[in-house]
Amino acid sequence: MRIGVDVGGTNTDAALMDGNDVVETVKSPTGVNIGDGIANAIGELMTKTGSKTPFINAVMLGTTQFTNTFVERAGLDQVAVLRLSLPANRDLGPFAGWPDSLAAAVNGGVYPVHGGYEYDGIEIAPLDESEIAAAARDMAVKGLNRIAISSVFAPINDAMEKTAADIVADIVPEAAITLSSRLGRIGLLERENAAIINAVLATTAKRVTTACQDALSELGIEAPLFFSQNDGTLMTAADARDYPVRTFASGPTNSLRGAAFLSGIEDGIVADIGGTTTDVGVVAGGFPRQSGLAVEIGGVQTNFRMPDIVSIGLGGGSHVELGDPVRIGPRSAGHRLMEEAMLFGGTQLTATDIAAAAGRTDIGDRDRLASLPEDEVRAADRHIQLMAETAIDRIKTSADPAPVILVGGGAILLSHDLAGASRLIVPDHAAVANAVGAALAQVGGEVDQVFAFDAIGREQALKEACTLARERAVAAGARARTVELVDLEEVPLTYLPGGAVRVRAKMVGELDLEKTA
Repeated sequence: MRIGVDVGGTNTDAALMDGNDVVETVKSPTGVNIGDGIANAIGELMTKTGSKTPFINAVMLGTTQFTNTFVERAGLDQVAVLRLSLPANRDLGPFAGWPDSLAAAVNGGVYPVHGGYEYDGIEIAPLDESEIAAAARDMAVKGLNRIAISSVFAPINDAMEKTAADIVADIVPEAAITLSSRLGRIGLLERENAAIINAVLATTAKRVTTACQDALSELGIEAPLFFSQNDGTLMTAADARDYPVRTFASGPTNSLRGAAFLSGIEDGIVADIGGTTTDVGVVAGGFPRQSGLAVEIGGVQTNFRMPDIVSIGLGGGSHVELGDPVRIGPRSAGHRLMEEAMLFGGTQLTATDIAAAAGRTDIGDRDRLASLPEDEVRAADRHIQLMAETAIDRIKTSADPAPVILVGGGAILLSHDLAGASRLIVPDHAAVANAVGAALAQVGGEVDQVFAFDAIGREQALKEACTLARERAVAAGARARTVELVDLEEVPLTYLPGGAVRVRAKMVGELDLEKTA
């Protein structure tokens, strides 16, 4: 048996699963202390089912804590950036394009040194170890121990980044070092940005992962703890502490995975309607469609793995202003819905009130809504449908209708005749699809590399990419016989010689608990 947990800003959802069967689910307030929220949710789950902790094989957790910390710019560390690229890339340094106030808050120093590679692995310049040692000594003098290291084309060859990290670690032994090659894809600036974001979260990552592990210890659960990543696969708690940026957008990813599983539909559109926002994404083969563009987070562009999501300010707690024009959101009652919504005795008109007044749900006391003008309620209800239809239309790549799966506590807002939907599905346990998705998460391996097709041929290049991705999936903890290819992409780089083609391959498999125990 395993437990999936999704820690959101408002609620902590938990699901107990026996194989592929959902045994029980719980939705509990997150609270100020993430550990307390987890302990309360899992504790209630165990009480309701009478389950014993020795029978729990694994706990899979998804959280927005790291994303929220960075976006809110609260509690970020100062970071030193060591870039291996000279004599190239002098003009556009680290923090280029960052919001000025954010860069000023976290930029502890930039250290450009010689090194890096061309696309085919040829060195731009030899690594100058004395130059790196001098930079590390300066970091030590300034008390900088959150360090991001980047190198040109490091995803093709990470040897220079690793050597530089060893030198820095010898001089700054307490340093938390992030290598860009462990995070993003080919592009230097976006990959470097991901490494910097990861480095500024070092203190938060230690606090959150420790709180999660302590919560399990208090409950007597000795099963291994995993964190879900933004591509729908798992990493260990130790990896989450070292690379918290990989959890960005894991919440929507878990919702998409959970929705596909609960509905039995592997190809379609998912709308996850929460208390404040609605996230709309696409599942293909049961996995979230990944964004092919640079992803902006908190005003900073990155290129690491993220699901392709359209988010709008529509949720069950969204404030509603009747009239012409009607206004809905983005302000929301959020976790105070039960206190503020008119249905429950409050004075704030919310989207949930409109859904009830329009006859879409019978929760709460509808007599409290009797004074609302019927024509204005219909107009507000239609506006809610239009907001959802517009988001669905934006995420689609074809005009053809597609199945739409509704999950999240706010799924009651929508009707069964949305434009662009071939049919609407609200599966059992839809309100906690994110926790179910966390429990289902698999282990993956990915390759993003440039191959010279003229030299080795297309077939051999794809074979090498798939083999390497498979090896990485197994090394990450996947059961070898379950590993399969879920994504293979070729992008010709016509501006480079030798028939250069960028190949992305992704393999996933079931978590081998015997290996990770």
